[in-house]
Amino acid sequence: MVVGGLRRLEYRGYDSAGIALPSGGDLLIERRAGALANLEARLDEVGRERFTGTSGIGHTRWATHGPPTDRNAHPHRSSDGKVAVVHNGIIENFMELRAELEARGIWAESDTDTETTAHLVALAHAGELAGAEDAKGDLPAAVRAVVRRLEGAFTLVVTHADEPDRIVAARRNSPLVLGLGEGETFLASDVAAFIEFTRHAVELGQDQIVTITRSGYEVTDFAGEPVVATPFEVTWDLAAAEKGGHDYFMLKEIEEQPTAIAHTLRGHLVDGRIVLDEQRLSDQDLRDIDKVFVVACGTAYHSGLLAKYAIEHWTRLPVEIEFASEFRYRDPVLDRSTLVVAISQSGETADTLEALRHAKDQKARVLAICNTNGAQIPRESDAVIYTHAGPEIGVAATKTFTAQIAANYLVGLALAQARGTKYPDEVVREFEQLEATPAAVAEVLESLGEARALGQELAPSKAVLFLGRHVGYPVALEGALKLKELAYMHAEAFAAGELKHGPIALIEEGLPVVVVMPSPKGRAVLHSKLLSNIQEIKARGARTVVIAETGDETVRPFADHLFELPAVPTLLQPLVATIPLQVIAAEIALARGYDVDKPRNLAKSVTVE
Repeated sequence: MVVGGLRRLEYRGYDSAGIALPSGGDLLIERRAGALANLEARLDEVGRERFTGTSGIGHTRWATHGPPTDRNAHPHRSSDGKVAVVHNGIIENFMELRAELEARGIWAESDTDTETTAHLVALAHAGELAGAEDAKGDLPAAVRAVVRRLEGAFTLVVTHADEPDRIVAARRNSPLVLGLGEGETFLASDVAAFIEFTRHAVELGQDQIVTITRSGYEVTDFAGEPVVATPFEVTWDLAAAEKGGHDYFMLKEIEEQPTAIAHTLRGHLVDGRIVLDEQRLSDQDLRDIDKVFVVACGTAYHSGLLAKYAIEHWTRLPVEIEFASEFRYRDPVLDRSTLVVAISQSGETADTLEALRHAKDQKARVLAICNTNGAQIPRESDAVIYTHAGPEIGVAATKTFTAQIAANYLVGLALAQARGTKYPDEVVREFEQLEATPAAVAEVLESLGEARALGQELAPSKAVLFLGRHVGYPVALEGALKLKELAYMHAEAFAAGELKHGPIALIEEGLPVVVVMPSPKGRAVLHSKLLSNIQEIKARGARTVVIAETGDETVRPFADHLFELPAVPTLLQPLVATIPLQVIAAEIALARGYDVDKPRNLAKSVTVE
């Protein structure tokens, strides 16, 4: 069961893996660097029948402290051999704690910050930790005593050889969810780990300790005071977390985008009005907004750039888009009339969560866009739109990106509705156009054979450039990011108007340049200017890959490869234009022999700053 859960969580980290099971007063532990398959091979070698018990913990690692080696793999064991710990996050004061342990003659066997907690919990459980003498023989009390001393972001899961019938976990700024089965209880960083066994889950909040047994659970805060946790039902099943006949999750998830967009939009137009999932903001609150910030990281940031176009166009409110990692450090001007839109697939992205908290401290309103029910970011926000994309296992975001675009546009329409900058029938018309895009995305997916073939052709290239204007520029940025993530290629995106201000110096014979063309009908002026850009780079020997609206014959003479998209309104073009870029990036990576689900050095959810 533990290894099966790790298999479904391997997308979160795959530098190393390990398991620990209390058995017969001892801890059975195996750890291996590299993919989960290395751990499974080791278990086969020593004999899986040895690893029997009624409780266990496991971990797949994304290294922060120390290289991915066997000695740094989790679980980590205490010096007395009684405590095993797995940990997500960063313990910022671990060097101070390590020095304290060394003064007691306890020396680290790894390079990690995690190992210190195993030693400290063991000391507390033995009644030998200063200030925690009352925790002797009490694992939850021992964990509480230790986490009160920790600084940073962490989820810790602890088991003790002398208490094999319970597991204790602590959560601060890192994801943890509880699963309730029949005679069995689960803890994981993602419900995907236990969805095979139960859809009954419980939200765990900030600075909380949970103790699980086979019959249930108990939640307290770090001080030991009881806490009432909130249950919820997982709305997808095991089949949604499996590959469904595809070689890679990413390929399956690219094909799921029409459904992801449709599910994200479903239920948000009621009696001719836009509604949010969890709205604790009144129409008057939205009317009082005079400025919007969008904060996000990576792919979510690119979706946020598109939110800026839509919100400003529909509401005439000024919108700033910020990298969440920079937001609070530059002292942005925020007040009660500011709306901060925080976008995060996992709802646990550390930079975005801290940006949200900074905004709340400044009394700004916060609206979250998130794909994970019960995650910390939506829980700390004033309103939420969930992207009902289902589980996304591939590390490089695909369906969650297009679902985020749809959700961002819902925010724009909700603001326009509340502020009266669009008539009710105009809001309905915009929503209906948005509702029609899944069919257009499905149409693109049916004709991607050429994109796959082109990806194979471009695989030997050393670099690829991307150009776009207006809403095509964020699409170009996302196309370049996908190539960096998946194929480890040099890829850059530019606003096409900037081409002559420097980037044109990069153009050389045979260099692939991908151009996202605006509609000749919706943005005729930009279309003509971008057409001139294509001619300029073509004249300098570039290999032009053009993504354009069906029927746009003006680009054909200058395109070495032309991908035609169904005609959609200007703001909606990114939903269809993104698809070929995802496929091309995946095919280039596959042609180079890379695993598209598990790009090197990346983790699905970045839960540390």
